[in-house]
Amino acid sequence: MLELFLTNPTELQLRTVDALPSPKGDEIKIKTSYGGICGSDVSVYRGKLPHATYPLRPGHELVGTVIEAGPQASYPVGTRVVILPNTFCGECDLCLKGHTNICRHKKSLGVNSNGGFSEEFVISSKFALSLPDDLPDEKAVLIEPLAVVVHAFKKVNITKGTSVAIVGSGNEGMLASALAYYLGAHVTAIDINPKKLEIIKSIGDINAVYPSDIHDETFDVVIEAAGVRSSVEQGIELVKPGGAMVLIGMTPEANIPVIQLVRKELTLLGTIIYNFPSDYQQTIEYLQDPNLNISPIVSKIVPLTEYQSAYESALSGDYGKIVFKF
Repeated sequence: MLELFLTNPTELQLRTVDALPSPKGDEIKIKTSYGGICGSDVSVYRGKLPHATYPLRPGHELVGTVIEAGPQASYPVGTRVVILPNTFCGECDLCLKGHTNICRHKKSLGVNSNGGFSEEFVISSKFALSLPDDLPDEKAVLIEPLAVVVHAFKKVNITKGTSVAIVGSGNEGMLASALAYYLGAHVTAIDINPKKLEIIKSIGDINAVYPSDIHDETFDVVIEAAGVRSSVEQGIELVKPGGAMVLIGMTPEANIPVIQLVRKELTLLGTIIYNFPSDYQQTIEYLQDPNLNISPIVSKIVPLTEYQSAYESALSGDYGKIVFKF
C-alpha cells in the first residue's frame, strides 16, 4: 500500500509498504477515503512542533471505511467512520473528570505517533465514530478541525446579534468565522493575507479586514486563531468591557495587560482540541445543516500521489483546507 512518510523535518516521501496485519482485539482496519492537511501537519513538516517525533507517518484529519474488524471491535466491516486522532487513557485524574482532551497520557496521530496519510491504517475502534448516511465523506473530513471550534465556542455565548471578532484566518479561523456567522453573530474576520480574506467573504456577510482596519471597534467575543503574539495582544484590545477572548492559537508567549483585564472585567479562556464523542456529535449535527456554508473553506482536493504540490499549497498560507483523496 502507499503511505506518506516523514523521515525528518522537510524529508517527506511517498513510499510503498507491506500490507498491514489484521486488526486484533478492538482494532479496526480502515480504508482511507479523505484526509485533510492541518496547520499542525505543516508545523510537523517544518520541524516547528516541539513534541513531534520522527520518523513518522503524518495525517490526522481522517475519514474512511472499516474493511476488517477485530473480534471486540465496536464497528462492523462496511461502517464509515471519522477518526479521533488524540488518544486518551480513560484512567488518569483528568480523564476521570471528563477532560479527555487534556489526558495526561495523550498521544496525537501524525505528531508523536503514526498518522493516517496512507491507503489503510489500523486503530482502536474506541477512537472512531460512525458517520450518518446523509453526511458525505467530503464534508466529514472537516469534523475533526471543526470540532476544535465547536469545543471553543462552548466556552462563550455566541447567538444571534453577538459581535464576534476572529483574529487569524487560517483553517481554524475560517471555520470559526463560518460557524459564528451560521449562529447569527455579527462577524469580523481579521488577517494579513488578502487571499484568505477573499475566501472568508465568500462564506457570507462577514466583515473581512486587515488588522490595521480596526480602530475603535470592540466585540463581545474575540476568538484568537492565529497563534502569534501580535494577534493575542491585539485581541485583548478588541474585547468589550465584560467580554471574553478564547485562545485557539498557540503562541509561546505574549504581553498581557493585567490592569486592563481587571478594570474591564475581561475573561481569557484557553481551549484545546475537543471532548469525544460529544463535540464530534455536535459537529456532525452542524455539518448536516446545509445552512452552514463551509464549502469555500476547502480549496483543493488532490490525490495522494500529488502530495508535493498539496504540501506546497498548504505551506504557502494562501489557501483554505487542502484535502487528499485516497
